[in-house]
Amino acid sequence: METNELNPGKEIQVELAEEIAQGTYANLAIIAHSSSEFILDFIRVVPGVPKAKVKSRIILTSDNAKRLLYALQDNIRKFDEQERNVNKYNNNIIPPLGGIQGEA
Repeated sequence: METNELNPGKEIQVELAEEIAQGTYANLAIIAHSSSEFILDFIRVVPGVPKAKVKSRIILTSDNAKRLLYALQDNIRKFDEQERNVNKYNNNIIPPLGGIQGEA
């Protein structure tokens, strides 16, 4: 469950459909904005192929784009701290898949 920022103190249940849970790989993002929205296009570029398709487009308000920025910064900081701790104590051990939990 996630905290509902529109109604503090209340939680909302987030449903993740199976086909969405599989995710979509992208190795390039293009970000554009208008006076009221941010548009994030996620693209998969394949070496040697002259065209690349947009795999997903997300449109956000400026407030939600800022929230996304802060959440990414926080998760990257946590990831880097965890990586430093793993490397500090176990230079030759790679943590199992799923061992690093993200938060939004």
